[in-house]
Amino acid sequence: MKFVRFRMQDKVSYGIQEEDFVREISGSIFGDFQVKPEKYPLDRVRLLAPVEPSKMLCVGLNFRDHIAELGDPTPQVPSHFLKSPTSLIGPGDPVIFPRVARRVDYEGELAAVIKNKIKDVSEAEALQHVLGYTCFNDVTERELTRVQGQLTRSKGFDTFGPLGPCIATDLDPTGLNVQTYLNGRKVQDGYTGNMVFSVAFLVAYLSQCMTLYPGDVISTGTPGGIGPMKIGDMVEVKIDGIGTLRNPIQTA
Repeated sequence: MKFVRFRMQDKVSYGIQEEDFVREISGSIFGDFQVKPEKYPLDRVRLLAPVEPSKMLCVGLNFRDHIAELGDPTPQVPSHFLKSPTSLIGPGDPVIFPRVARRVDYEGELAAVIKNKIKDVSEAEALQHVLGYTCFNDVTERELTRVQGQLTRSKGFDTFGPLGPCIATDLDPTGLNVQTYLNGRKVQDGYTGNMVFSVAFLVAYLSQCMTLYPGDVISTGTPGGIGPMKIGDMVEVKIDGIGTLRNPIQTA
């Protein structure tokens, strides 16, 4: 099943994507919902970020080839940081190149969407609390990362958190390809089996620290092949069973 959040004229609704159509639903995607008779062609609606999270937790240094390209040691525990909800954008929305930026990079990633309010869950039960998975682009101002040595500013600019196009349920997060395309050219091609820390481990680990709420997003790290984008570029993150998240790069 693929959950989407969409705008039709002035109305924002949740729905289920079925090939080239969206069926509107009532109720909550995190609990009970009913499929309504309304059905819209996919090209007639505007897809939005599929959830409105209270927080977006992002994990760095989790794909072995990315760790190798940076020349960093393999972490013993996950390296994680928070992105502000103001960084969230949806499919087709522009990533704004900040006035103070020098190098803005793409980082295509798999993200997990939390289903229940949870705290301190075990790794064995962690995936029971995941609603599904979506594409994420952990947009990064690379020079600020080097200068400041921390990630809140370099990864926290408005529009630096593209998410979508849907939340796909019933996927095995250990066997997915994560690909990124820049202007149609493949620049990243990773496999989630090469993660240092699994999705289940990350959900359990992060829930030890803070309460996770329905709709919260955990992005699980990027494969090797990171690189810069410029104004006018189109970046696409494509993941098996989910689809493709596309965002243009624009000036403010």
